[in-house]
Amino acid sequence: MHFVSKLLAVATAMGFVVAAYAQVPEPAGGRVGAYPEGDLPLESGQVIKDFSLSYETYGTLNAAKSNAILMVTAIGGNHHRLDYLIGPGKALDTNRYFIITTDAIGNGLSTSPSNSTAQPGMAFPRFVIRDMVESQYRLVTAKFGIEHLFAVVGASMGGMQTLQWGVSHPGMMDALVPIVPLGRTPPWTKTVLELTRQEIMGDPAWDGGNYRQPPEKGMRMWAGTMALITRTPELMKNTVTNSDDAAPWLRKTEDSAWKNFDARNWIYQTWAYDAHDLGTTPGFGGDYYKALRSIRARMLVLAGVGDLLNPEPEALEVASYVHGAQFESIEPRWPSGHFSAAGTTQPEVDFQNREIGTFLTKIAAEKHIE
Repeated sequence: MHFVSKLLAVATAMGFVVAAYAQVPEPAGGRVGAYPEGDLPLESGQVIKDFSLSYETYGTLNAAKSNAILMVTAIGGNHHRLDYLIGPGKALDTNRYFIITTDAIGNGLSTSPSNSTAQPGMAFPRFVIRDMVESQYRLVTAKFGIEHLFAVVGASMGGMQTLQWGVSHPGMMDALVPIVPLGRTPPWTKTVLELTRQEIMGDPAWDGGNYRQPPEKGMRMWAGTMALITRTPELMKNTVTNSDDAAPWLRKTEDSAWKNFDARNWIYQTWAYDAHDLGTTPGFGGDYYKALRSIRARMLVLAGVGDLLNPEPEALEVASYVHGAQFESIEPRWPSGHFSAAGTTQPEVDFQNREIGTFLTKIAAEKHIE
């Protein structure tokens, strides 16, 4: 408990995971870009018109184009989601690897309900995790001319995309690092996300998604719900040591977080989150375990102890069905749930950089990637 109390001094009064990464310094030397892909065909048969994928790169692509790592982002997150892992000497070492950090469909930087001119607001078509992966595949292959990635890495919804990469394109990467992932979205998580949609859509200001001003009341409730569900009772006990401070802490969290994401973008990304199931990948006939067993890349799965959004047993099951997969709980001395992948405290940052770095370095040596 003393260990936990000291660590939580850093995280006290911070927003939920979606906002927390903003506190991490950006890696140096990034090159921002937006790749116009034209119309993006979706699995549903619809298209996102004039689709553009936002990204940032670090490091140098080697002559063989064999050192590229793709970073895919979380729900509500952006290409800075894993900044705490990127840089010289870190797990995603910019002196060794070429890092491509991406923005998912619907995050407000890549084409989204909030910024599409051709299909604005609720006219935007629904998309799924596999559509995100295929938009990234276009970027990797058409923009950068990369036929084989060294690794794909992502946290939360990024971990879900990482797993989908391994199923949809099993021979295209050497390594996968899904952090606090799901292979399929369980009823518990779907219920949590439905609650956030009800909170937002229940605000009269929502107006069927045709609002001119953000639905503040609903988004404040959303921020409070996500602040709790991404933490654990143990984490809260050490964050709010005086029970009389619980309500002020919640209000402060809502004040700081409710404006961080567009309401329509959240609705659309949660629909994609709900629909996630590796077993529904074309060719697997709904067989989830067959899809997991099809993954050929080396894999390190990292899970949050007591995760109330993406439960830890789901990640453990993923690892148990993928041949040779490694499984680690993030800094188990500090059971902070989904928040353990936020990159906000030194122990969890050190743990992830050490474990991921060791995992990737071993594979890089085997592949003679310098």
